[in-house]
Amino acid sequence: MSTTGIELKTRRRGLAEAVELVSSMRFAIGLLVMLAIAATIGTVMKQNEAAPDYVNQFGPFWFEIFRKLGLYTVYSAWWFLLILAILIVSTSLCIARNAPKMLRDMRSWRESVREESLRNFHHKTAWTAEGSAVALASRTAQRLNDAGYRVKLVDKPGGVLVAAKKGAANKFGYIFAHSAIVIILLGGLLDSDLPIRFQEWFMGKTPYTGAGLIAQIPSRHRLGLGNPSFRGNTLIPEGQDSASAILPQANGVLVQELPFTIHLNKFIVDFYSTGMPKLFASEVTIRDHETGKTFPASIKVNQPLIYRGVAVYQSGIEDGGSKLKLTGYPMAGASDKAFAIEGEVGSATELKQENVPYTVEWSGFRAFNVENTTAGQKEGQDVRDVKQGQSFNEQFARTLSEHTGSAAKTANNKDLKNVGPSVQYKLRDQTGQAREFMNYMQPVTLEGAEVYLAGVRNNPGDPFSFLRIPSDDQHSVREWMRLRAALADPSLREEAARRYAARALPQAKGDAALARQLQESAAKTLAIFAGDGAKGNGGYLAVSQFLERIPPAEQEKAANVFMKMLNGAMWELWQAAHARAGQPPVEPSEAHGRFLQLATNALSDSFFYGAPVYLSLEDFTEVKASVLQVTRSPGKKVVYLGCLLLVLGIFSMFYIRERRIWVWVREQGGDAPHFAHALMAMSTQRKTLDFEREFDDLKTRLPQSSQIGVS
Repeated sequence: MSTTGIELKTRRRGLAEAVELVSSMRFAIGLLVMLAIAATIGTVMKQNEAAPDYVNQFGPFWFEIFRKLGLYTVYSAWWFLLILAILIVSTSLCIARNAPKMLRDMRSWRESVREESLRNFHHKTAWTAEGSAVALASRTAQRLNDAGYRVKLVDKPGGVLVAAKKGAANKFGYIFAHSAIVIILLGGLLDSDLPIRFQEWFMGKTPYTGAGLIAQIPSRHRLGLGNPSFRGNTLIPEGQDSASAILPQANGVLVQELPFTIHLNKFIVDFYSTGMPKLFASEVTIRDHETGKTFPASIKVNQPLIYRGVAVYQSGIEDGGSKLKLTGYPMAGASDKAFAIEGEVGSATELKQENVPYTVEWSGFRAFNVENTTAGQKEGQDVRDVKQGQSFNEQFARTLSEHTGSAAKTANNKDLKNVGPSVQYKLRDQTGQAREFMNYMQPVTLEGAEVYLAGVRNNPGDPFSFLRIPSDDQHSVREWMRLRAALADPSLREEAARRYAARALPQAKGDAALARQLQESAAKTLAIFAGDGAKGNGGYLAVSQFLERIPPAEQEKAANVFMKMLNGAMWELWQAAHARAGQPPVEPSEAHGRFLQLATNALSDSFFYGAPVYLSLEDFTEVKASVLQVTRSPGKKVVYLGCLLLVLGIFSMFYIRERRIWVWVREQGGDAPHFAHALMAMSTQRKTLDFEREFDDLKTRLPQSSQIGVS
């Protein structure tokens, strides 16, 4: 044989081995495991989020690694689509290799068996009956036919073979199940980003990374009506319309043109008695671009509008540019002078505080907020209570954790209620740094007291921590703001210390030294709490740092003395602030004592608020916007077909059992010339109790009553 012939055979053998490997079960299982891992990553990690969100969550180093791996868009990553394509090829080759053999086996009667081979079967029986071999074979065939078997009589040398089979459709289960995998994967590819990727690779389409109006985005960032598959969102304020959808990409967005315009007439929100929403609905008008036809429609959750092959789902609700009126209060310095400020959601307002410019970026407004307001510490518990077995620092750490954090902690659904409107904004300084804030318009009852919740967070992925500002007698924050400004005013602190000393030592007018000492101690207590000389720290944290300088054995006693003096001095500071403002003195009462306790806690927490102003929402004009998900999914029906085939395939494989029976009938001869001998053998792919019972039943029914022997 020539060298060329040997090389050709080697190549063919290598190709055959490669095809066998790719079409093998172990190869397909490996691909399925990889898909399962990828799907798990895509489920755990949020997909198609903004890049800054991933940077905040993972940091710059891991963000770049995950971006290169395509983990932010797993289901459209090139390697995920490649795995799908290889799995399609693998499963298709498996079907191509095995389906023809299965179909031939289904049609085959396996009539080439011999009498000797039937004797080697585990399930076999034999009997002798009166009559000829042909007559016995006919009766046996009839009985098998009555039992639901398809039967064929085959003349053999020296006898007649009765071949019977039932449940051959079991092999359709294999074909259907494997075909279903191919069809479902093809449907998934049709509904994937592959058509969009194709347009980016070969048609010059690129994601848009800038800002501005959608109508001004260039055509290279737009996808035409012929795009076969897409999934995007469109946000439509009430009274406005949209004829395009935004498709988020890893490095920008693409604009998908729609064959119709959606005009939002009204957005409807209905609520349960608990304040939880029970209905989101968009009343829209659709105008067809091709025919000019218009018609009204209602889009609800789980009730999409489907028109021209495009499905429009109700996805959510956003603000469409609500008009806001707020009152601003300084959170630093000795002034409590309020000022008015207005804004519109989606825009920005310039703000100058103590000659420092800031920008308020209005990012959100919600007219309804469903929260749990019953959880928290036990009502009546003193947050400054010193517990045995805890250091002073541990107790103040506990106090901080109880008074900052989530506005509403976990509880039963029955504790949920609507706490009214809230506004969300970012306050950006001249260096570009920003913190995000969320303030509630109305006071919320927490632990038996009305408080205003002022939320703050540094990163978009972080939960809000809330400052709880107690509500005063006029259900406002003005009294707390007055007290905050007074604490920052050294002259008012001195006046409060003088008042405290005079009230604490009413009979010591002649002992000037003692009164002066008590006044200096009260002034120092207020100064420490106000953060003077504590590197910007104030509140309970500054107190704990001060008490660290005291021997541990005396810290508890010193803490009790300090807190008692702080409570008294804060009361006098409140009275002094009222006197300077020309207000009548605050009447001593349990309610005012409770207010002062909460106000002191809030003043301590305010050092962590990190904003020069607090903005209180006073009035608003709400403009709702509906968020609609717009999809075109040509692979959906393909996937449905694949699911149907998968169900049929699994049913066929598990509930249809293939059974085959061979009965070899021959003349008895010898001493019994008028008798015939029959040898029956039965086989199946899976031996079950049902198979055993069926074999026993046939072993009883097939022999004739005139038989003279059974073995």
